[in-house]
Amino acid sequence: MIPRPEYPRPQMVRDPDTSWINLNGSWEFEFDFGATGKERRFWEKPVYSHTITVPFCPESSLSGVHYTDFMPAVWYRRTVTLTAKQLQGQVMLRFGAVDYYTTVWVNGQEVGRHMGGYSSFGFDVTDYVREGENTIAVCAEDDNRSRTQPRGKQSSLYHSHACDYTRTTGIWQTVWMEFLPQTHIVSYQVISQQQSHSVSLTVRMDGCTGNERLMAETFYEGRPMGTVIRPAAAVTALEIPLNEVHLWDVGQPKLYDLKLTLTSGDEVFGYFGLRDIRWDDGCIRINGRPVFQRLILDQGFYPDGIYTAPTDAALQRDIDLCMDLGFNGARLHEKVFEERFLYWADKKGYLVWGEMANWGLDTTSGDALTAFLPEWLEEVQRDFNHPALVGWCPFNEVWQDEKTRALPDRKVMAAVWQATKALDPTRPVIDSSGGFHTVTDIYDIHDYEQEPDAFRAKLEPMCHGGKPFDPFPDRQKYEGQPYFVSEYGGTWWNPNHDTQNNWGYGMRPDSEEEVLRRFAGLTAALLDNPKICALCYTQLTDVEQEQNGLYAYDRSRKFSDHIYDGFRAAMSAKAAIEK
Repeated sequence: MIPRPEYPRPQMVRDPDTSWINLNGSWEFEFDFGATGKERRFWEKPVYSHTITVPFCPESSLSGVHYTDFMPAVWYRRTVTLTAKQLQGQVMLRFGAVDYYTTVWVNGQEVGRHMGGYSSFGFDVTDYVREGENTIAVCAEDDNRSRTQPRGKQSSLYHSHACDYTRTTGIWQTVWMEFLPQTHIVSYQVISQQQSHSVSLTVRMDGCTGNERLMAETFYEGRPMGTVIRPAAAVTALEIPLNEVHLWDVGQPKLYDLKLTLTSGDEVFGYFGLRDIRWDDGCIRINGRPVFQRLILDQGFYPDGIYTAPTDAALQRDIDLCMDLGFNGARLHEKVFEERFLYWADKKGYLVWGEMANWGLDTTSGDALTAFLPEWLEEVQRDFNHPALVGWCPFNEVWQDEKTRALPDRKVMAAVWQATKALDPTRPVIDSSGGFHTVTDIYDIHDYEQEPDAFRAKLEPMCHGGKPFDPFPDRQKYEGQPYFVSEYGGTWWNPNHDTQNNWGYGMRPDSEEEVLRRFAGLTAALLDNPKICALCYTQLTDVEQEQNGLYAYDRSRKFSDHIYDGFRAAMSAKAAIEK
């Protein structure tokens, strides 16, 4: 059975029987410890020494390789048989994500390169493939100790330590081929216009001759909602009036279906949600209503797949575990999550913040933009249409350089914020979460105080018009934005009372009841404060040695049932901003 068989782009679905083939499964695999494989033409090497199960990284047990030391470069190879019918139009070879620098050959010829370990990409291989057997070779080069590439929470030491965990090298999301008409839809962008009972679409197409027409149809629960037909061009903008207005909201995931058809024969199925986000008067509003965001810190690690969920059902389950405890969303932390996760967030009415894996990148000079900005903008473009995505946060906790003590370059933070806003003016953008704000729509802080009374006292002056608590007033300035405590809690709990080689924030509690007391008290201090609009608790699960999750690393329960009842009651309490 092919692992992770589901189509990876749920907002760009074509006929599953004729338009694509999943290339996950067994590939040849080769280590390249000297990073000399290109010089030695490894794409032509007669035999590779190992096999690997794609899309799981070689560090993971699910890959069948399970090698966890540094791998400067790795190679993949497989053959795929194509028919004459599949070759009638354009053939795309697509990758969900490969860490970090990717070069691809098809039938011995180089077809493209991509830099970035988290964003999705693809190559037009029409001129390189043939009827019958075709050979695909992939080289992935990865050096997360270089300080010139974002690595996120992947350890830059041999071993996992503190809040850095097992690395991911090479392919870690689905690989597939897609067969398209010569004239086809490349992408589309949706913007809600609920006040005018409509939706705006910008559709990008390739191969247009000037004779094609584009039909956009919308449906709600199978009922036609509106149709528009326009001449097709490379970029076609249109507005579709909707017969009925159904707003997507927290826990109320009302979604419209979308069908785009070109007279050339291309047909794409997608979906969208009508919803509005505004941030003003100390609130983040969804559809005009203040919504207190009760978020969990989700790092997206799995004990058997590392960066890759073992199944699509595992992605769903992570969301369900959080919603069951009263959380209504997540910070997708120091990692770009796969599109299937956002799909399930859309389907369940679960709020998410999109982040990038900036740790490991030297941000003290403008050179950081070269490695960071292109990949980040690829991510913003890819996920723009997801209604569950309610904000962007490109950087997390940028600090002084450990060696030179140089400060992060404020111009880098500002440039990324400005570029993000230019690409997506519909969502709030936090420039750098938790410690080095330059220009930001939402003012957020991180605080791992473990005593609820002390935590409440820090925040109390805000309730009466006093100065908001700021852990770094010497390097940032609050300017009246909505205030978000985007990391707190993190209480250390190991049910086996093993305190060796694991950690959490603060002194380890002596009982489950003490964990609940802290959780409830810290959370109440935030919900009760009318000047706070959102919280984010650290964290969903334990991750390797960091054992401060509400669940164990394997998603099993680590507390008694009544403790989970207490978590749920505390997180579900009414917030002052909602009253």
